[in-house]
Amino acid sequence: MSDPALRQPDTLVTRQLTLGYDGLVVVRELNVAIPSGRITALVGRNGSGKSTLLRALARLLKPRFGSVYLDGASIFKLSTKEVARRLGILPQGPVAPEGLTVRELVAQGRYPHQSWLRQWSTQDERAVEHALAVTGMAELAERPLETLSGGQRQKAWIAMALAQETSVMLLDEPTTFLDLAHQMEVLDLLADLALSQAQGERGGRAIVLVLHDLNQAARYAHHLVAIKDGRVFAQGIPADVISEAMVDSVFGLECRVIEDPIAGTPLCIPVSRHRPTPHRADDASGVRG
Repeated sequence: MSDPALRQPDTLVTRQLTLGYDGLVVVRELNVAIPSGRITALVGRNGSGKSTLLRALARLLKPRFGSVYLDGASIFKLSTKEVARRLGILPQGPVAPEGLTVRELVAQGRYPHQSWLRQWSTQDERAVEHALAVTGMAELAERPLETLSGGQRQKAWIAMALAQETSVMLLDEPTTFLDLAHQMEVLDLLADLALSQAQGERGGRAIVLVLHDLNQAARYAHHLVAIKDGRVFAQGIPADVISEAMVDSVFGLECRVIEDPIAGTPLCIPVSRHRPTPHRADDASGVRG
């Protein structure tokens, strides 16, 4: 009998996935299930295997052992175009040709749907316009990418992935190099995309993020996968995964975990070796009592 997990729609599942480069094994015997209609965050230290796993989920890296299943079928047995129609990936720090406008970039998301017999259509146009509107980029559609702020550029790339109309979106550190306000803007957008799709007719989009900020992962993700040395240390809802013991083991960091007063999710407070002395209000102005 086939595994029921592999029959879930719009779901990525790995079985005994082992990955590496040259003679180095980076990911070992990984079993991960990515739920539909939810945001999944991959967390762990640098070099733990998060981005390597994401590349394998996107079929950009062939496993040494095991496989990745997309909607119950081995992703490595599907055609490249079929994968592109069902799965989109946004790598870290994507680069576009100089002079490309936002609209031209977003239109590239429709390429997997093109063929010699099917050229640009009204359906493609609708998908592009929808992606621009949802991401708030419609007013900037004719602007060259290089004239935009970092947050605007990242939203343009997300719009391209959205125009692809896939059931799975993979994003490698989408908030890197953005200031805090733009980080929140991008994560709020992704949360809206997951929610709106989950309430739609197609059953939900699975969004997978590699994130460095554990507190952002806890606030925005419905499902967390904590990776240590190429293996799954824990996976589940943030409240079940994030603990002081997990942070110590996975990140090598002493912390205190409290409830986020805004979101009600776990909030990790690092414990420094150097305990700062609290400043008095009059210290800042140089006044001494």
